[in-house]
Order: sequence, then C-alpha cells, then structure tokens
Amino acid sequence: MARITANEAGGANVLAFLDMLATSEGTIGVGDDGYNVNVGSELFTGYAQHPRIAIRTRWGWSDAAGRYQIMAAIPGRIRTDTWDWASKAVGAKDFSPINQDRVAIYLIARARAVDDIKAGRLDAAITKCAPVWASLPGSPYGQHTQLFTHLQAAYEAAGGTVA
Repeated sequence: MARITANEAGGANVLAFLDMLATSEGTIGVGDDGYNVNVGSELFTGYAQHPRIAIRTRWGWSDAAGRYQIMAAIPGRIRTDTWDWASKAVGAKDFSPINQDRVAIYLIARARAVDDIKAGRLDAAITKCAPVWASLPGSPYGQHTQLFTHLQAAYEAAGGTVA
C-alpha cells in the first residue's frame, strides 16, 4: 500500500496532520489503516473508484469513505460531491491510498491550513479545517467532534510538532 511521502506531502507535520485526521475520523488502524473504510466502519474492497455505498446514519445518508471519510455524489441520494471535484483537481484516477492522501492535502490547502501545519500551529489548522471534516472541534455539522487534546496527542504521536 503506497502512501504519500513526507516530501510530496510538504513535510512531517503534514503527514502527522493526516494521521490526526484519520484518528479524528475513527479510521486509523482499521482495515487497510483506514483507506478501505466506509462510514460506520464497514470495509470495502478495491481502490478502482470511490465505493459510493450509501449508509443511513443518524445524521442522514452518507457515503463517506476512505481514511479521511470523503463523500462522493450518488444521484438521487447524496449531493455532497467532494471526492468528485477534489479528485479531478489533483488528477486522481482512482481511490488508492496515495490519491486519498493527495485529495486530503488538497482540501487542507483549500482551507488555507498548510502553512499553519508546517509551522506547528495545530489549533489554527484545526479551526480552518473544521468546515471540511465533521469530526474536528468547531465543525458546523452537529456531529460528534473530538477533543483538541486528543487530536494534539495523536498529531504529536505521529511525529508532528506544535509551535
């Protein structure tokens, strides 16, 4: 399973932030280290494309999948199409682990959080990424969010440094 390198990611702090996101989303260490996890912790097989398996959650329908629980559109069921446009933006041809990493970093960059992560400003980075990931503190989605202290511990355990 090929994962993005620290060099391509933008450094060790960015890789640690990805691990922190997987911790926050509850996928780290599950299945293929989260890369093959659907919302609700069901595993899927194959990385040819986003699995687009709709699952009813207490917040409605979701097809969040992969290490970072990114959604894709399912006509008539799910309108959120984050994977669809973000994967095009990075040139991803499949749902492989390395492309999941690339899309997550692209979403972090769109949130303008990469410089904060590189500088170790974890609180600022989490605040900027909260509108993207429902599990982050300050997320507007009304779902359960993780405690900052838990996320900082995961980030540091993954080799991230805090300023």
